[in-house]
Amino acid sequence: MIVLGIEGSANKLGIGIIKDDGSILSNPRRTFVTPPGEGFQPRQTAAHHKIHILDVVAEALQIANIKPSDVDCIAYTKGPGMGTPLITCAVVARMLSQAWKVPMVAVNHCVGHIEMGRMVTGAENPVVLYVSGGNTQVIAYANQKYQIFGETIDIAVGNCLDRFARILRVSNDPSPGYNIEQLAKKGKQYIELPYVVKGMDISLSGILSQMEKVALDLLSRGGATAEDLCYSLQETIFAMLVEITERAMAHCGADDVLIVGGVGCNMRLQEMMKVMVSERDGRVYSMDDRYCVDNGAMIAWAGLRAFQKGVRTPIEETQCTQRFRTDDVDVIWRD
Repeated sequence: MIVLGIEGSANKLGIGIIKDDGSILSNPRRTFVTPPGEGFQPRQTAAHHKIHILDVVAEALQIANIKPSDVDCIAYTKGPGMGTPLITCAVVARMLSQAWKVPMVAVNHCVGHIEMGRMVTGAENPVVLYVSGGNTQVIAYANQKYQIFGETIDIAVGNCLDRFARILRVSNDPSPGYNIEQLAKKGKQYIELPYVVKGMDISLSGILSQMEKVALDLLSRGGATAEDLCYSLQETIFAMLVEITERAMAHCGADDVLIVGGVGCNMRLQEMMKVMVSERDGRVYSMDDRYCVDNGAMIAWAGLRAFQKGVRTPIEETQCTQRFRTDDVDVIWRD
């Protein structure tokens, strides 16, 4: 069985082709990169996806060395994400489904990250820390649901980092979060910032507001370097994430942690998590940017798991939604 997955919920456009044995046949991707100091807007992001998507589909088929007739199903991201880019990709998914005469499966973006992480790393039943530009959640599986034990109550980790990168006018190529990580490695001075953990949840709007208030002033009078600011921001936010992850582990009696989502590529986050988990005699499972960052293969794999259990999405139900919680999905492929 072969499934083609289409992901385009934010500025990454990915097409992945995967087999039912977990073999990733291809996984090409295009990224919409904006100038320093600017974020990516829905209309421009959708236009980027519209320009490139058919070329990326052709590239994926070529790399996989298969024909459209070899594809058994089209999986696409239903949500969550940015509305216009989601719709652009769903339209192409419908077109391919009708042209190739194969069924469709709608996939939750967050579940795609989790299932990809489990497949690639071999993690069986970990607590999941899902950190990306649009989502920040601590998740554990129970009763055929990915239950959310903690989350951000305002903005996501990746969004916080991206918006801080705009203050410093850090390059968006390959991503602002990656460039902040490189700057943070050179930081020497820790600047105290708001640390807001509320039970199992965190708040990041205050730390961003504080940075917006003091960053440029500190830089102008030599009170701190850009590297110091990036270092301080990372250390504070990641400590908050480690704290709520450990609390979820204690609640669930879990030993292992799986980190997924674009921010999960950050080596400092992985390092801090490993310190905590090693003290509990557990293991951290993580991935590099091939699979942590949004990609088509993760949608293909989650779609394939559902497809194997008989899930089909009729074309009249192939709408998208910007709000689609992880715990709304029935995970029928797990015991």
